[in-house]
Amino acid sequence: QVQLVESGGGLAQPGGSLRLSCAASGFTFSSYPMSWARRQAPGKGLEWVSGILSDGSDTYYADSVQGRFTISRDNAKNTLYLQMNNLKPEDTALSSCATGLAGNTRGQGTKVTVSS
Repeated sequence: QVQLVESGGGLAQPGGSLRLSCAASGFTFSSYPMSWARRQAPGKGLEWVSGILSDGSDTYYADSVQGRFTISRDNAKNTLYLQMNNLKPEDTALSSCATGLAGNTRGQGTKVTVSS
């Protein structure tokens, strides 16, 4: 079955950086577009953050992270990444990866906290 396991979250200061990883198994990773989304507070809606095509040839970003976040993938390692730079307090969220650009099967997420 599809398994997505995120890691790399933690505490960062404003202006700092974190790199999230998403280890995928149970499906042909290289055949699927992938995406990241986040939930900034319990009960708040899920915000789509970024997406990438199956071969990495094109990437997409929400306006809120454009220019600060970079999505990438390593199909040989079945791993998706999200490099987050110039972090802001409003980036505090539970971030999760998913199959598909719209988010089909989703992992449990990794917590990102941005605070001084």
